[in-house]
Amino acid sequence: MSNLLIIESPGKVKTIEKYLGKNFKVMASMGHIRDLPKSTFGIDVEHHFEPKYISIRGKSDLIRALKKEAQKADMVYLATDPDREGEAISWHLSTLLELPPEKCKRVVFNEITKAALQTAVAAPTVINMNLVDAQQARRVLDRIVGYKLSPFLWRKVKKGLSAGRVQSVATAMIVDREEEIRAFVPQEYWNISAVFSQENNAGKIEARFFGTSDGGALEINNEKDAARIYEKLEHGSFRISDIKRAEKKKSPAPPFITSTLQQEASRRFNFQAKRTMKAAQELYEGVNIKEFGPVGLITYMRTDSLRVSDEAAASAKEHIIRAFGDKFYPASRRYFKTKNSAQDAHEAIRPTNLDITPELAKESCTSDQYRIYKLIYNRFLASQMAEAVYDTLSVEISDGKYIFKSNCQVVKFKGFTAAYQESEEKEKNHRRLYKVEKGEKLSMEELVKEQNFTQPPSRYTEASLIKALEENGIGRPSTFAPIITTILAREYVEREGKTLKPTVLGEVTTKLMKEYFSSIVDYDFTAQLEGELDKVEEGSVQWQDLVENFYSIFIKTLDDAEKSLTERVKIPDEVTDEICPNCGKNLVIKSGRYGKFLACPGYPECKFAKTIVIDTKVPCPKCGKKILKKRSKTGKTYYGCEDNPTCDFMTWDEPLTQKCPICGAPLFKRSGRGRGTYCSNPNCGKQESGHEQQ
Repeated sequence: MSNLLIIESPGKVKTIEKYLGKNFKVMASMGHIRDLPKSTFGIDVEHHFEPKYISIRGKSDLIRALKKEAQKADMVYLATDPDREGEAISWHLSTLLELPPEKCKRVVFNEITKAALQTAVAAPTVINMNLVDAQQARRVLDRIVGYKLSPFLWRKVKKGLSAGRVQSVATAMIVDREEEIRAFVPQEYWNISAVFSQENNAGKIEARFFGTSDGGALEINNEKDAARIYEKLEHGSFRISDIKRAEKKKSPAPPFITSTLQQEASRRFNFQAKRTMKAAQELYEGVNIKEFGPVGLITYMRTDSLRVSDEAAASAKEHIIRAFGDKFYPASRRYFKTKNSAQDAHEAIRPTNLDITPELAKESCTSDQYRIYKLIYNRFLASQMAEAVYDTLSVEISDGKYIFKSNCQVVKFKGFTAAYQESEEKEKNHRRLYKVEKGEKLSMEELVKEQNFTQPPSRYTEASLIKALEENGIGRPSTFAPIITTILAREYVEREGKTLKPTVLGEVTTKLMKEYFSSIVDYDFTAQLEGELDKVEEGSVQWQDLVENFYSIFIKTLDDAEKSLTERVKIPDEVTDEICPNCGKNLVIKSGRYGKFLACPGYPECKFAKTIVIDTKVPCPKCGKKILKKRSKTGKTYYGCEDNPTCDFMTWDEPLTQKCPICGAPLFKRSGRGRGTYCSNPNCGKQESGHEQQ
């Protein structure tokens, strides 16, 4: 009996063929094979929003090949990804390949392992039309907003603009945060700290001023109050007035879901969300590991469920006891509560085989794959381990009226931290607790008063934006990375270091959207729509009814906006501090075919323009002057010496601020697939592989 199994990605083919054997031929659809047309609306509004799907351009040869193999096969298994998008691809395949129900089976697996694949093939199901309908509803809603709203923005703001249902909300969140920052008024406050020494040089205690013995914590809001209190503290006679000892336990974080993996990779490695997901996708599809062959290293990476299978939990228990000892496993198995809005079809992201340690896989992985795998592996292992235990000591120091406080802790039992240290854990553990006694007299060695100001809220980073989107119920695990990619590509948002900053275009467009299309950029409305899509998946709401309710309100809003907004919205120029050498005006930032550039606002009288260059803070290896980040005429990033044309240094490789540990020359990171770093000194010859230390 011959069988055809169709998956989405060609990266999985070898791994799956190895597990299923010679009776199975495995082919990839390369993602979607049908979609709405690009050149027309593609939705029949008059006939209950029927989508008009067409085969995707460039896939005719693939479709013919799939049809040919499907006709030869006795049974066709559709094994696309286990989510709404994957279910829809299976449905499109069954329709386009004209597969009769008795010859078409749906198989779903959460990990690419021999056991998971054989179990899935042995117990096939049918296509879940509720999942398909939820995907269709999302696709149609996004097409309505994009196709109807984009031309409005062309006419009213700028030609070539586009709008997206969820992307517009994400942009609005970034704009709202920028407005909060601008409106923020700093408040002054003062801290007073001291260093006390114990008698007989027994030790020193660092403490912070807390307040008064009768009034509790005391805020110091100006220099006058700080100076008054400082003067009284200087002459005080201090003793240890109270000691509190306790034991603190800390539980491990749950295993990763899509959003938390993206957040942690951003914090630890400064990875963009799409870079994280690319590495995770490759780990899921399979890596050729020495002694194991092609193997999927992690479970499905698009999930918002914290569920862990009984088999995986049992394997973790066995591994923890073997690797760390009985004490490192908790008294009972750990369970983590999944949010009510989560899709619980998949497990949390975890390794498929704990015997394949990161160290074992390192040689076979790229740098990105290794770092992400190590993160997933250690986090999952830690999530199943015992609590970390700390001995804590809180010391109160007083002169009878004023109080200082000092806290310290030491690790009593490492617990889960033996496997995984959370990146946000900023506590500093002491090597030992202070040896103190109540009533003990102390000498003040140092007293410092420090002026501070409250800080505005921080701009979003990719990590914090993903967290905010998730907390507000906007988007789903599969959409977080594409959302950020889209708003950056549309130039509504730009990167400034690690943060995301709205552009002038993004602010103008968001202001217009809030005024005329408030529901599109409303957090609650978008979250509610996500909830309605979940109901479609559950089968309690018909997808066409959901779309019709949205469409009737949206079209009326669009008509009202067309009538109300009669003039084109002007996008103000972004003025810089750089002066035009021809006429003395402040240069402004313009957007052109190949990106942004500086130009004189006096155009056409003054036609001065120049490219925008960024100082990399790295010296040129040829002449020692600055290396600048520039853009070529085709829009590609390259690096060149500021002394051009006198110095001809130029490279596509990124200069790094780190110095070569051997000779001290600047290091460079290769562009393209190499991804390793190398020393810019030709006489040094230091080369590093793609694997980087964590």
